[in-house]
Amino acid sequence: HLANCALEGKAPTRDQAMAVLRASKDDLLPLLQAVFRVRSRYFGRDVRIHVLQNAKSGVCPEDCSFCSQSLSSRSEVERYRIQTVDELVDGARKAYELGAVTYCMVTATRGPSSNELKTVCDAVRQIKSEMPLKICTSLGLLSPQQAEQLADAGVDRFNHNLESSRRFFPKVCGTHTWDDRVNTIRAAKAAGMEACCGGIVGMGETHEDRVSMAFELRELGVESIPINFLDPRPGTPMADNPRLTPG
Repeated sequence: HLANCALEGKAPTRDQAMAVLRASKDDLLPLLQAVFRVRSRYFGRDVRIHVLQNAKSGVCPEDCSFCSQSLSSRSEVERYRIQTVDELVDGARKAYELGAVTYCMVTATRGPSSNELKTVCDAVRQIKSEMPLKICTSLGLLSPQQAEQLADAGVDRFNHNLESSRRFFPKVCGTHTWDDRVNTIRAAKAAGMEACCGGIVGMGETHEDRVSMAFELRELGVESIPINFLDPRPGTPMADNPRLTPG
């Protein structure tokens, strides 16, 4: 029934969504078959390769408790400032040779500085002039003006995850708000970019939080929804807290 509704463009109710999450293990196979009907209609059996370039690592001032690249974590990660235009373009060439359709430049940061934004925009223009790649960037919080600069440079999609529901988010991060993230997605879409926006499952949230995030993402009209599963990184608060484990 839910697959038929989805194929007709009808959204499930919150009660129906909760029923899926609470379904018994005996319902798993028919549930997967129903999901496959929807996937087959829109995507067939194709897999699209996206390659991520870690353009700036381990120097983020935000305190997201799952992230090993936060300065507040004790994780042993490589730390470096933003890569050069040449390094970013070289990463795109390698991604294209691997058969990627999308190349995503990611920085560990609250938001891009003017120099970082210029570096990314310059790299995007050069990549677009050389290769038929779609470009995604993940640069933290954006202002409307910054979003317009990225779109003008040729960025196709901006990634910025909600991570969880509005209710649960304060347990994930204390240095910015859930609304800050929503405003970034709205700015990206207003500038003409697609939005890649999802979250993480297994941080201690409830089923209700997961459903709320799904409905919030639907309301934002995002084009791509990455769903990640927490693998606690040593040295992060979520690895140190036994209550916040995958489930």
